[in-house]
Amino acid sequence: MSQLYKKDTPFQVFISFKKYLDVLEHIRYNDRLEYRANYAESLIEKTKNFSEFREGFQEVSFLEKNEDLIKLLLADLFPTGLTNNEIKAASVPVSNITFNYTDRFKAILKDAGKDFEIEMRDIDDDEFYVFCCCLILQSYFKKDIKSTIPFYYDIPNAQGIMKHYKITVNADFTEIYPAEGTKIPSDEILDILLENLDDFKLWRKYFPPESWILKGFTIISLVDCTTEIALSDLKSTMIEVDTENFSQDKNLIEIFKSYFDIAELNFGLMLYNKKEQRLEKMPVYENIFTNHILNFWINAIDENTRKSTIINLHYNPKPIVISNLNHLDEEAKAKPSFSILKENNINSFMVIPIVKDNELLAIMEFTSPIPNSFNGLKLKKMESFSNMIIFSLSRFSFEKNYQIEAIIQREYTTIHDSVVWKFRNEAEKYFNASLGNKIYSLKEISFKNLTPLFGFSDIRSSSEKRYNLMLEDLNQQIDGLHEIFNLTHSDSEKFLLALDIFENELNNEIKADTEQRFQRLVREEIHSYLQAKLEVKSSSEVKAKIKDYFAQVFSQTDLFYTNRKSLDDSITLVNRKLADVLDEAQIQAQQIFPHYYERFKSDGVEHNLYTGQNIAPDLHYHSKIVNKLRYWQLKTICNMEIEFRNFKKDLPVCLDIASLIFVYNEKIDIRFRMDEKRFDVDGAYNSYYEIIKKRLDKAHVKDSDDRITCPGKITIVYFGMENQREYLDYINKLQKKGVLQNDIEFLKVEDLQGITGLLALRVSLAQ
Repeated sequence: MSQLYKKDTPFQVFISFKKYLDVLEHIRYNDRLEYRANYAESLIEKTKNFSEFREGFQEVSFLEKNEDLIKLLLADLFPTGLTNNEIKAASVPVSNITFNYTDRFKAILKDAGKDFEIEMRDIDDDEFYVFCCCLILQSYFKKDIKSTIPFYYDIPNAQGIMKHYKITVNADFTEIYPAEGTKIPSDEILDILLENLDDFKLWRKYFPPESWILKGFTIISLVDCTTEIALSDLKSTMIEVDTENFSQDKNLIEIFKSYFDIAELNFGLMLYNKKEQRLEKMPVYENIFTNHILNFWINAIDENTRKSTIINLHYNPKPIVISNLNHLDEEAKAKPSFSILKENNINSFMVIPIVKDNELLAIMEFTSPIPNSFNGLKLKKMESFSNMIIFSLSRFSFEKNYQIEAIIQREYTTIHDSVVWKFRNEAEKYFNASLGNKIYSLKEISFKNLTPLFGFSDIRSSSEKRYNLMLEDLNQQIDGLHEIFNLTHSDSEKFLLALDIFENELNNEIKADTEQRFQRLVREEIHSYLQAKLEVKSSSEVKAKIKDYFAQVFSQTDLFYTNRKSLDDSITLVNRKLADVLDEAQIQAQQIFPHYYERFKSDGVEHNLYTGQNIAPDLHYHSKIVNKLRYWQLKTICNMEIEFRNFKKDLPVCLDIASLIFVYNEKIDIRFRMDEKRFDVDGAYNSYYEIIKKRLDKAHVKDSDDRITCPGKITIVYFGMENQREYLDYINKLQKKGVLQNDIEFLKVEDLQGITGLLALRVSLAQ
């Protein structure tokens, strides 16, 4: 027998049968059936020597001492004919103390074990206190409120399966009234309380502990709702997917045992990787899920059989239910899978594909050593939460992809779509290891045996233009300062002398640090002098000149920047336009064959392409792909030149671009450098390719002072006659389309440091 309920309540609880005895008194004097009146009188007589039955008592031992009398007294409420069907008992109000059980209730408690103590499930102290207060409002104040907390008992059966019972309470034989000295809250206070159900302190203020009397007994009836509770728990478990803090739910198997009413049950689940057509474990559940059947499909059969089995399930996702393994025919028993199942003590199982929008998401297995555990009816029960499984797996997949993308962004930075699959594979290994609380070191990402394509559209003479515009800016600034100091000659002679020295250096014998020294002079001395002139009494002409001067100063450097800004704006516009043309053309190029692509903006735009079988292992790669990409590259470079010609006249500073393509036949390897978060060529042999690229920019025609690149022309640099024939064919196609002129030049490139034998074609764009 449990002790009095330990939770704090506003009640002093007294066990009493007064209200039921009053019912018997009514029958005794008013019932027309004599035997009923005699029966009621007999019961009253048997209890008249026990004043506690009417006045009430709190000693729980009194129930045990008078167990037989109480059973006799309550016989009408507990019919003998229903004792093996109903789960019913009398109860001390708002407590866990029960007595006078039906035989079915006794059997349930006996199966639970002698050490089992019946307790209500998941009751929050504060919420229960408010619930008790609401009972007072309903019973004493006659408030029409629907305040019911669902109460449950969790009781294991003889097989150890946790059964869940919902409790319904009949409180007809209870009464509630205030204890002596209790202050009764007004209707206004009650309305305020009902508007603030979560303000537990407020409720305790107006309904202090033990300030009310609850006298009588209740009758509780239990309804087995194990399936409904287990289903609710399953849904809660599936909703609470958190990939950032994923933990094992060790109760999941117990929930399934309750839901299917199977004492010995194992569960497995594997996700389906559509791209690789294979099943994958969930690392976080490695120690909980069994996956005997699914493991066999992955490991115990050859690759072709495995794929065909999974593909068949993908396109024909019908569940497999074997009720009793021993009832299979001899042909089935001869298969390897039968021995695997028997070795793992599996005698009954279900395999259930999970499908959404005709796409296989995962496969579940339920196994049991107990024959006949699973059947069509158990499979039917899966329908109740199949949508929740689909939702949970879809959400898990979404969260997983989100986390993998975060890993890629954090560890590798933004990666081009064509190679992101390899980063995803590595990030997924990292992610799966983290789910299983394992340490995993990210591996280097590399691609081998690739064909490179390189090209650039360089802004011609940008350094020279920038130098000349720098001189213009500084001379204009010196001229502006001269005008100011000539107006304030009396105290600015030293500045005029310094300006003359700098002006002479800028226009005759400029030094490496001339600009820096001039900047230091204006920042540390001249500008503070001019600011002071603005603050003291100076002529309006001087102040106007100073304000006009500062309006032209670039605040970050304290120097004039107007001309250089025009150049920078022009270069930015050119880079943006050229990059847009290149990026848009890339969409078509990726359709030829996936390849790694990167571009860089500086004084112009350069790009690298790397293509090969390793970039897209699942696709067929052949030599014609390189030819198509090379033609695409030449055509795109021409389009970039044409686009530049169209907007060149609108640039703040007149610019020209010169474009070049470098053809390289040798295969190279690229490796992702974690320190720089970018790909680079891998190995000393491959670095030869990078060296050539860097030296072509300023290369000249052999035995000439002319650069190999020229504005308005496309230059193609290569090594052998085979490449020459290939590109002459491409040029001929573009000439027929009116893109290029018929003025092909055949050039030799000057010997560069360590590089000889380079040839070049140069051809003009059509006007």
